[in-house]
Amino acid sequence: MFRLWCILIGYVCGVISTSYIVGKVRGIDIREHGSGNAGTTNTLRVLGRRAGGIVLAGDVLKCFVAMLISWLVFKNQYPEYKYLIRIYAAAGTILGHDYPFFLKFRGGKGVACFAGMIAFFYPGIIPAEIAIFFGIFFLTHYVSLGSIFLGLGFLAQVIIFGQFGFFSLSPEQLTELYLVTAFLVLLSVFQHRKNIVNLITGVEKKTYLSKKRQKAEIEEEAENDNPDHDEGDSEEDEDDDEDLEEPVTSGIVSESDEDEGEEFVAETMRFDPEEIQNELNKELEKNENRKRKESEENS
Repeated sequence: MFRLWCILIGYVCGVISTSYIVGKVRGIDIREHGSGNAGTTNTLRVLGRRAGGIVLAGDVLKCFVAMLISWLVFKNQYPEYKYLIRIYAAAGTILGHDYPFFLKFRGGKGVACFAGMIAFFYPGIIPAEIAIFFGIFFLTHYVSLGSIFLGLGFLAQVIIFGQFGFFSLSPEQLTELYLVTAFLVLLSVFQHRKNIVNLITGVEKKTYLSKKRQKAEIEEEAENDNPDHDEGDSEEDEDDDEDLEEPVTSGIVSESDEDEGEEFVAETMRFDPEEIQNELNKELEKNENRKRKESEENS
């Protein structure tokens, strides 16, 4: 029964969406900007480092609060289940963060909450997790890739520490701990499914802690978008050229008009220089006769 209560306590803490609150204070719905994710990374990209830091601290803290409250409530009844109480409370927090009911179940990906769980679950796990996440992040600048390996590293360490007896749990309890941990890792991978596709296709956005580097990344993305736009324009221009190569009379000039035009061209092309000179002489003679008549009438 304590398992369900720990999940509920965690869920209540998890539905407090720090990124949504920070976004509303800034006058926006964070889910309508950037990647549309109500989490730390999107807040960092959209609102800057200060807002991102607040969201990170808030999400880590709410997981710690859920784990602390659950432990204070059940430590006297179930002192031997300390690590199970922590993992269930963290699971509830991550579920509440990912699927908050008052936001129509559109939350974040639970990475910061996952980090909070790691920080307060077992101290021996922390150093390796820091090395895994920041090592991958600073090498690739992909938060999503670091987050995925953060979860996989946590699962591996929980199994290793558990098998070496650091958690003082029975085999059945250890199996339960492994299964819940594996569920949370699979949930994290599932939440990053779009990022995985983007990583495979090479379109995943990078994140930099430096404003200059982040600005340069945005400008580079804009430059990469322009060639695609130009290619599209060139294709349209080619289509326009193809259209211009088609007969202009198509669908506009009737067949009878075409025949008349051909006759006119044929007549125009058949000219005789002497005939033209005769016509000019006739016109000049007519003009002289007309002037002579006008002068006689005036006299």
